[in-house]
Amino acid sequence: MAGKQSNISRMAMKAMGLFGGVQVAGILCSIIRTKLVALWIGPVGIGLFGLFNNALEMISTGTNLGIRSSSVRDISQAMDRSDKSLIARMVTVVRKWSMWLGLAGALLTLMLAPLLSQVTFGDSMHIWGFVALSVAVLLQALTNGEYAVLQGTARLKRLASVTLWGTVVGLAVSVPLFYLLRERSILPSILAYALALAAFAWVFRNRDYAPATVSRRETFDMGKGFVRLGIYMTLGNFATILASYAFNAWLNVNAGTEQVGFYQAGYTLINKYTGLILTALGMEYYPRLAKVADSRQRLRAFVSQEINVAIAVMAPVVALFILLREVVVWLLYTPDFNVVLTFVSWGMIGTVLRTLSWCLAFTILAKGDGKTYLWTEVASAVINLVLNIVFYRWWGLTGLGIAFLVSYLLYTLIIAVVYFKVYRLSVTRASLYNLLWTLAVAAAVMAAMEAGQTVVAAVITAISIGIAARQIIALWRR
Repeated sequence: MAGKQSNISRMAMKAMGLFGGVQVAGILCSIIRTKLVALWIGPVGIGLFGLFNNALEMISTGTNLGIRSSSVRDISQAMDRSDKSLIARMVTVVRKWSMWLGLAGALLTLMLAPLLSQVTFGDSMHIWGFVALSVAVLLQALTNGEYAVLQGTARLKRLASVTLWGTVVGLAVSVPLFYLLRERSILPSILAYALALAAFAWVFRNRDYAPATVSRRETFDMGKGFVRLGIYMTLGNFATILASYAFNAWLNVNAGTEQVGFYQAGYTLINKYTGLILTALGMEYYPRLAKVADSRQRLRAFVSQEINVAIAVMAPVVALFILLREVVVWLLYTPDFNVVLTFVSWGMIGTVLRTLSWCLAFTILAKGDGKTYLWTEVASAVINLVLNIVFYRWWGLTGLGIAFLVSYLLYTLIIAVVYFKVYRLSVTRASLYNLLWTLAVAAAVMAAMEAGQTVVAAVITAISIGIAARQIIALWRR
């Protein structure tokens, strides 16, 4: 058992290193692309890029029905049975559903092109732009299908290669377009990016299982489970997006656009950059958990092990982030954004609870419990919205950091009820001790920084890094 746990820890950390690097490369490409658009096209280019990309994300999210994530569960479970015929049929079903939903999304985009142009730009001059966008909707759906197949069949290196090469080549093709076509390059660049990802998804697609002959009826029957789960996931994500939009609108009306900018900057620092670690870990964790969804003992072991790995990795990141918060803000923004330092520090403590709830919440998806996923996400969105408004009224930007911490505390309690009471699962004591230690370290570093004791904060951070390094080595060798 110890050898198996060690192997699990190694797989988790390898996945984190692999996909963490890919995501960093993606962020760098995004920064370069945004910089070139701003330099060669100006604010109009940035605006057009944002509007068309937002429309693409909205349509794709609504029409893909979440099968990019939900179908991973079914493929993983088929893999666990070691039945090549079943795996081949499931892979074929996922690809067919991706094609059907992609065609439906493209057709919907074509039908709504006049309306989208009118709503987005207030005129009919961009109808053909949205007509062209329908191609990107189809390509993105097909790419998502191949992503799901690669992740479900544990071909993680190929999945990382698709993302990396698709992003790099998409940028390389876009650069001359930006320079030569200027404002007219926005849509071609979006299509080039979608085409590059689709092309590399085809190049690196899993060909270990020959296409199976599956009737339309069987395709529907085998796919309705992950489509149903995907619909619940889509609705849950929509609730989160809606709550975020509602708070930004409220903050803009009641405090001004500048405060919205500070909030977005702080939230990005807390959520996006630390989220890279969790996203990278999830690439390997989710399909592994889905395979053992019916085994209480194995679920307990896998979840506990993932908590240990995630907390061990996150502990020094959180401490360092709080210690170097001024440097991070200076590198990514300007000194004017120093007003978010305390906000970010509270939020980073909340990130520790986010890590725990993230590890526990994956059991909901692994079990395919769409209804539970939906109501927990809606509850989280409502709690976050209410706390943001109330705490901002009380303590301003600092209150938003406290709201992030408290909202994840409440969300963790909700997920814990589902995990411990509904599913009757448990975690090891070592996992809970590691969590409490990391919370204590994060709180101590923040307290020292707020008191101006940078040396004390640095010593605590160094100690936490040393302990985390020992934990990671122990997990690797165990």
